[in-house]
Amino acid sequence: MVANFGKVAVLFGGNSAEREVSLKSGKAVLNALLNQGVDAHAIDPKFDDISQIKAQGFDRAFIVLHGRGGEDGVIQGFLSALDIPYTGSDVSSSAIGMDKAKTKQIWQTCHLPTASYQIIIKENFEPASAADILSALSGAVMVKPVHEGSSIGMAKAETPTQLIAALEEAFKFDDKVLLESWITGDEFTVSMLNGKALPAISMKTKNEFYDYQAKYQSTETLYLCPCGLTDDELNELNQLAEEAFKTIGCSGWGRVDFMRDNNKNWYLLEVNTVPGMTETSLVPKAAKQAGISFEQLVIEILEQTL
Repeated sequence: MVANFGKVAVLFGGNSAEREVSLKSGKAVLNALLNQGVDAHAIDPKFDDISQIKAQGFDRAFIVLHGRGGEDGVIQGFLSALDIPYTGSDVSSSAIGMDKAKTKQIWQTCHLPTASYQIIIKENFEPASAADILSALSGAVMVKPVHEGSSIGMAKAETPTQLIAALEEAFKFDDKVLLESWITGDEFTVSMLNGKALPAISMKTKNEFYDYQAKYQSTETLYLCPCGLTDDELNELNQLAEEAFKTIGCSGWGRVDFMRDNNKNWYLLEVNTVPGMTETSLVPKAAKQAGISFEQLVIEILEQTL
């Protein structure tokens, strides 16, 4: 199998706001492939000339670029034009998955559960409208840049002043911002491998929500896997995750994030087509619970390019 892979480009780093996370993910993937005898090489689009990938004899690519330029269909389109197989979702599903607003609109059209929301465009936002926006969204909102991941630029807002400040911060990352009605409850994530759900994980944090600090810096964040759901609840969650993943057109591997409110209602948050692969990342945790080591996981993902 290793010989069948040929020369593999591991793409990580890049220029997005998630560069630091991508560097950690990419190094972990690269080392796992090298340890198994794969002819893998690090490629960082920030410094390396990726236009030479074909000329340098690479047979396939393992994409570990998070955020813009790596998770939004751009690198997928580039590799498709070069006829180089790559891991993960295709151009269109990557582009949609990176756009939280479009993802929600598709889920909503397909009658999949997602929180009430508004999309705020930077050039159209009037601070005087903040109170009305909050009122329309049940009084409290989660503020999310539409095209960022890793909880970058996200904040909770309960007052007009908080909302204006949170939007000003989010606009530093994106001209389009998603506001979702605040959901009080537990956060879950379902990792996907070959289109099927891996064991679900429940995240517990002392922070207001599962933010960047809770994800990458805190030593107190709890990851529960098994996640504490009954078999029936777990079956419902897995079915919803697989349907949400397929509806966006995603394939290969990824992750679908959820909230469950205090009345046990599920709400889809977003889909991640190139999720984190660091030592604290959720996909490797879920795979481990399923009896799949990190080394096996990266091989199974890369096998999808054969």
